[in-house]
Amino acid sequence: MNRRQFIQSTALPLCARPAGAASFRAAFAERDITPEIGMEQPGGYGKVFHKSFHDPCKVRAAVFEDGARRVALVGVDALIVPRHLVVAARKAIQEKCAVAPEAVLIGASHSHSSGPTGMVQPGEFDDAPPLVKKLACELSSCADARYLERVRGQIIAAVSQATGALAEARRGFGSGIEDKVAFNRRFRMKHGLTWTHPGKRNPDTVEPAGPVDSEVGVLGAWDNSGKLMGCVVNFACHATTSPGGISANYIHYLEKTVRGFFGPDVVVVFLAGACGDVTQVDNLSPYANPGAEQWCRLVGGRVGAEAVKVLLAMHAGAEVPLDARATLLRIKRRVPSPERVRHCLEIVQKSPKEVGATEWTFAKEIVLLDWMLKKEPVAETEVQAVQVGPVVLLANQAESFCQLGLDIKKGSNFPLTFPVELANGCVGYVPTETALGPHGGGYETRLTSYSNLEPSAGRRIVEASLALAHQLKPGPLPVPPKAPPFKESWSYGNVPPELH
Repeated sequence: MNRRQFIQSTALPLCARPAGAASFRAAFAERDITPEIGMEQPGGYGKVFHKSFHDPCKVRAAVFEDGARRVALVGVDALIVPRHLVVAARKAIQEKCAVAPEAVLIGASHSHSSGPTGMVQPGEFDDAPPLVKKLACELSSCADARYLERVRGQIIAAVSQATGALAEARRGFGSGIEDKVAFNRRFRMKHGLTWTHPGKRNPDTVEPAGPVDSEVGVLGAWDNSGKLMGCVVNFACHATTSPGGISANYIHYLEKTVRGFFGPDVVVVFLAGACGDVTQVDNLSPYANPGAEQWCRLVGGRVGAEAVKVLLAMHAGAEVPLDARATLLRIKRRVPSPERVRHCLEIVQKSPKEVGATEWTFAKEIVLLDWMLKKEPVAETEVQAVQVGPVVLLANQAESFCQLGLDIKKGSNFPLTFPVELANGCVGYVPTETALGPHGGGYETRLTSYSNLEPSAGRRIVEASLALAHQLKPGPLPVPPKAPPFKESWSYGNVPPELH
């Protein structure tokens, strides 16, 4: 047997389909949601406006069907997706595309360079006292009603387009490791508390106060000719590598990297992992941070390259059972003391220059929270499980600490588990109970109108996620067929060393 014959005897094309395999259909679509110059750029507690353009923001959708059920996975280049938008989009998707609401996962990439989907929602403070309304609507980051309507419409359009294009497909699943671009931003300090971004070369820094999750989770779908139709990528890192101007953030370069290998028509649906305390900033590095554009390329390029490697190594299968579950939790909010509210009311009536910008900003947040609590002292938050064969995507509305995502993975009964944060709504930062304990602290534990759930929230979300996962039966990971029975060794290579 010569070399070519030997290799061909063991090769199997990616799209080869075993006899009797169940039917599976898939399709992908994307729609543009690039905001206009002059619109607000969310991500902080005050008003910032877009002045330039870098790259488009998108809605990207994947729809899968196994003959009995459809599921839709939607990634949105946005800081958050508000709950009211998700409810409205799901209703229309159910009517137009026959996808049940619990089977539609809509996740925000948490891009800090995207359009105005947060923070204060239209009408949210219309009935508030004049001072509170001014703080919310004139001095805080606000969502744009017209832009929200556009995003809702494009989510529906993307899922509808993908549903109309469903075609027989093969699915692959896998994960890789990218451990050079994401770092926990919280640190234990010598004084016993925890600080967020204590600063490079700070002599009082002891150690990171939390982990990172370096897993790059990937689902891929190929048509029967072996061409990649699209993929879903899950990774845990804040999308704060803003390159300057309107941008999908590092997700733009992730997509560009995958398309560079597989072709310009491949749709890359990004779903953010649990990264409430994880960013691209390495506080332990003694070196200066890269420039904004370089940093964006670095994170997106490396995560994209790892996704390419995972896709290339996948074994695709057709038998992919689909399922979905969802539940609603009611979680109490943390309540500021009356003394603190009175003090904050005094502060916000002064100039930020007089009292300090940080002091004024978070006093404003306490005043807004105090008004919110009068109407909604308990937050309703969804936890969702969507199964695609051997993968379960466990989604929640929190900006979750990384440890919570790792706890979900550890307790899952699936071969591959992808936590998805900021999905189907937003309830702000949800730290671990330790972070809210006597040695905790830091930015994410501040009490604000954005982040305010009681300390047990993270644990309850983990428990609910795992309960849903255990209601589902994992599908098998596709594996390549076994090699044919042994016949003979390669005649070119079955010889002893020849020295003479």
